[in-house]
Amino acid sequence: MTAPTTTASTSGWRSRWRWAIPRRVPFAAGISGSLLVIILFIVATADIIRPIDTYTVDFAAALQSPSLSSPMGTDELGRDIMTRVFHGLRVSLFVSLMASVVALVLGGAIGLAAGALGGKVDSVLMRFLDVFASQNHLLFGIVLAVLFRPALGPMGAILLAVGLTHWTQMARIVRGELLSLRERQFVGAAINGGAGRWRLAWRHYLPHLLPAMGLGFVLLFPHAIFHESALSFLGVGLPPHQASLGNLLADSRSLILVGAWWAALFPGLMLLLTSLAIGTLGEYWRDRHNPRWRSELEL
Repeated sequence: MTAPTTTASTSGWRSRWRWAIPRRVPFAAGISGSLLVIILFIVATADIIRPIDTYTVDFAAALQSPSLSSPMGTDELGRDIMTRVFHGLRVSLFVSLMASVVALVLGGAIGLAAGALGGKVDSVLMRFLDVFASQNHLLFGIVLAVLFRPALGPMGAILLAVGLTHWTQMARIVRGELLSLRERQFVGAAINGGAGRWRLAWRHYLPHLLPAMGLGFVLLFPHAIFHESALSFLGVGLPPHQASLGNLLADSRSLILVGAWWAALFPGLMLLLTSLAIGTLGEYWRDRHNPRWRSELEL
């Protein structure tokens, strides 16, 4: 009698946790997950494995090609590029994370209000969304970064610029999911029980919307990394002395002309690998848990 009980309990455990522990992970998702773990380890231990001193220069070591002592070479001031890439990756990830949070909160709140309240509120919010969505993300982000830079500083301006140019996709996702939730039986039962609109939104809608919002956040993150780097590359993002992937790429423009190809290769490669790793894992999550989100979450 013991064996069947054990088998049944094991089967029940697997059934409950099947969504979190897949039986088979695609090769691309496995490689991306391993790469992301390495990237996060680099970000967490950058101060230990590659301590940085921004104000120390060594002109005798300027523009050295990759070697054992400097695997990514040095820049025109003799600074180790690997050290700057590791610390720049940390800054870029932090800025992109906070900008994605801004987009998640703003887009989620507007999508939730539009879908839950409906009627004229929905129409007004959707027209407001259409105005933002019709703008070119990069050009609009440049305008916002320049306008808010005096008041919020470089970091605050770039957070707001990236967040305000990416919240529209999140709002559409939340509103679309909410419109389908409103047709469910448990919502009708809550309404018949006297639940108001805001109670429905916070107690019944929001818990069911969290998976879609989390997935949208993950797929939004690579776009935020690229836009942060683009704004810094164009000189309207983080200050030039602060190491970030965008600033490192901006510094490499003049170095390429003198043959220092490594100054652009390694920051660009780190930017590309980070975005691909997060984006591939996000797409795997999307396809595994709800394939119908495929068309809705193309951010």
